[in-house]
Amino acid sequence: MKTLIKDVMTILPDQKEMFVVRECNVYIEDDTIKSVIENDKKRDTRAPFSEKTADKVISGKDRLLMPGLVNAHTHIYMNFMRCCGDDLAFDDWLFKRIYPIEDKMTDEDVKWGTRLGLLEMIESGTTSFIDMNLNMLPCGEAIEEAGLRGIISRGIVGSGPDDEGAIRRIKETMEAREKYLENDLIEVCMGPHASYSCDEKLQQYVAELAMEYNMKVHIHLSESRKEVSDIKKKYGVTPIALAERAGLFNNRSIAAHCVHVTKEDMDILKRNQVTVATNPVSNMKLGNGFAPIPRYMEKGINVALGTDGAASNNTLNMFHELSVLTLIHKGVTQKAQCISAKEGLFMATMAGAKAMGKEYEIGSVEAGKKADLILLNTGSTSFIPRNDYISNLAYSCNGSEVMTVIVNGKILMEDREVKTLDREKIIYETERTMERIIK
Repeated sequence: MKTLIKDVMTILPDQKEMFVVRECNVYIEDDTIKSVIENDKKRDTRAPFSEKTADKVISGKDRLLMPGLVNAHTHIYMNFMRCCGDDLAFDDWLFKRIYPIEDKMTDEDVKWGTRLGLLEMIESGTTSFIDMNLNMLPCGEAIEEAGLRGIISRGIVGSGPDDEGAIRRIKETMEAREKYLENDLIEVCMGPHASYSCDEKLQQYVAELAMEYNMKVHIHLSESRKEVSDIKKKYGVTPIALAERAGLFNNRSIAAHCVHVTKEDMDILKRNQVTVATNPVSNMKLGNGFAPIPRYMEKGINVALGTDGAASNNTLNMFHELSVLTLIHKGVTQKAQCISAKEGLFMATMAGAKAMGKEYEIGSVEAGKKADLILLNTGSTSFIPRNDYISNLAYSCNGSEVMTVIVNGKILMEDREVKTLDREKIIYETERTMERIIK
């Protein structure tokens, strides 16, 4: 399949300015970007194929082409729980509202909740994600249907390697790993839930398995003050120091939240090349505070952007998350230059790709990378006047401007029509399921 995106304003990576916007012709062959030719250099570069020989030509009129967004931390199945646990303290939200709902969910429920989350991500321009879920196989089946790119994990909880629940969850993880080992779009990683739900011995065991099978680790760390206080009392160290001691950072790791940290914690994250997946909306909504993102950036820690789940956000819309990210730290630091639109966009794309271990495959519009791309309508009022496209993305876009979504060269949505998922069926099934669970 040869696809030409013709005469389109394109966000390109730039070593000096981070990103630049140029009018380009972008050539896609099968799953890969073959070449990106700036229009003013068209005469100097040979195109791999022509408009006449392309199987599909997409007009770039009133469109902005950019890399698909990467959601570095989420719980897709939780879209069932949107607006079910609002305005509650963190512990009450998790233990008294969310866990009881999860206890009633069947495998089929997980699949429909995941489909709803995937639908929302496609419609708002996310092409890749890192997820922690309840049941790996139903989740994986829904992802295969949707056609998105994802790293998935089973939330592992328990007190020690012999804990019955932990054994079952690790077994599910390994079964999913075996199933998706040759899948280009789905990768399975280890998902020790958190320090308060996965004790040190279990963390050590999970770390050993991650090393043995070369799997990434995805964990929640230092999300709330209470978590940090409780872990210090129990183990004498912070959650981040405990994770290092247990060996969880020996492989590529993604640590969600990291809100309440010490200088030593930041040194640990830097030393172990851990990606911090920041979730500003969820952290604010649950009253957990603000992660020290500017300090992470100063230390050279890779910071990627995630939404968390819809039970605590209440959306998987990365444009909303990008807007909040680039605004709150300006207010917290009282510095208008803190986390620019370009820096925020980097966290939502290239840093997320690095978190996934795919920085050489996705995250930017470059020849040789996978065709994970989105096209936005720049004729939308949120873009007018078109003074600065990247500022538009951070400060005025809301996600409804996304018109076309391409993953691995396959068009998942075109002119706002999702081609891989049945929107009406998903809405019907999720509403029916939630009625049953709440009753």
